[in-house]
Amino acid sequence: MPSVMETTLHRQLKLLYAPEGAPQEVTLGAYRIDAVRAGELIEIQAASLGALRDKTRTLLATHPVRIVKPLAANRRIVLRQPGTETNPRGRLSPLHEGWLHLFDDLVHFVTVFPHPRLTLDIVLTEQLELRVPRGHRRRWGRNYRVCDRSLTAVLEVRSLATLADLVALLPPDLPTEFTTADLARTGSIPRWLAQQIG
Repeated sequence: MPSVMETTLHRQLKLLYAPEGAPQEVTLGAYRIDAVRAGELIEIQAASLGALRDKTRTLLATHPVRIVKPLAANRRIVLRQPGTETNPRGRLSPLHEGWLHLFDDLVHFVTVFPHPRLTLDIVLTEQLELRVPRGHRRRWGRNYRVCDRSLTAVLEVRSLATLADLVALLPPDLPTEFTTADLARTGSIPRWLAQQIG
């Protein structure tokens, strides 16, 4: 059975990769696998790739594995007040993820990727994020919690299997010899992210 904490986004991506009728939530040894398609194990991972590191390493010993990692190019935020109807319009988040944001996650996955049996599918998406206020206001931290995320559009998918595939994510106008400042400028990303990549 699917986890009670499964988001709509996770369920939608699982159906996209393993349509109705394909095995889902399959038990394999000590692990639960999101889906199996043509002998390939499919894991949907909206959270950190680092959380899948040990599991992936174990599964790769015997099976091909495809990890599906969504990035939110655009995210519309809807705040639902208790006892009121959800405002369907909401507001657009100022945070926009692109291909280079994957590298922030990959620093926790470098001992696994690349691997001959491993494919990373990076899915550039548009998402809807539903938030509800917390019961009491906090002096620090967020005064809301995210109760669900859903997929509204798939913009593009890139499959990565080799280091060359990673290099292909870099901006095409990047100089042959570059600094993190060059990468931040050409990739339109913050300097801290460029430093993770460099």
